[in-house]
Amino acid sequence: MSGLTFEQVAEAVKWDGQGLVPAIVQDAVSKEVLMLAYMNRESLRLTVESGETWFWSRSRSELWHKGATSGHIQKVRSLRYDCDGDTLLVTVEQTGPACHTGAYSCFFNEIASSEGAAGGSNQQAGRFDILEKLEHIIAQRDAERPEGAYTTYLFEKGVDKILKKVGEEAAEVIIAAKNRSHEELRYEASDLIFHLMVLLREQKLPLDDLLSELARRHLKQKSEYAISD
Repeated sequence: MSGLTFEQVAEAVKWDGQGLVPAIVQDAVSKEVLMLAYMNRESLRLTVESGETWFWSRSRSELWHKGATSGHIQKVRSLRYDCDGDTLLVTVEQTGPACHTGAYSCFFNEIASSEGAAGGSNQQAGRFDILEKLEHIIAQRDAERPEGAYTTYLFEKGVDKILKKVGEEAAEVIIAAKNRSHEELRYEASDLIFHLMVLLREQKLPLDDLLSELARRHLKQKSEYAISD
């Protein structure tokens, strides 16, 4: 909504018969869809002005500030409306769980497709799907903090502990490489990637940003090659 006044945005949005518009809330770091709620003009205005999400409760017929009682506030990173103007997309920095059940996301009930129910043996997973799944699990652990989980332990100990583990695992990778042991290197490199992803979550830095940086460097390198040719 950059460059538009609130009045212009309010006019562009297609409010329903009750003066509401659905708002999809997405974790700005993991890209996980967290919840769906509704906004009216006043809650949209409060969201824009405060930088935190406000919604309209259809059951209570009142405004509600997400996290006002639970502390699980959502700091707005970006706010957009779609091509038809009938849906909002709010990317947020989520504190704690987004769902009232205590779950990281409200969308935890998975419906299996016919292929999924049959095992989906004909569909090969992408090479890097596990990184997306791992990012989701780490974000979930950060939000829900289940007792006894190692990732919970890391987040509760804080950045110094996470940094220590990253340093230790990096050293183990070096030793494994010097030992010329593929098995040892595979194990230690996996540990390093895991702890690095925990650090990215703690720092609120999306994995997508790293991929974008790598893509930017690749394009720059190709451009330099073209100039030299």
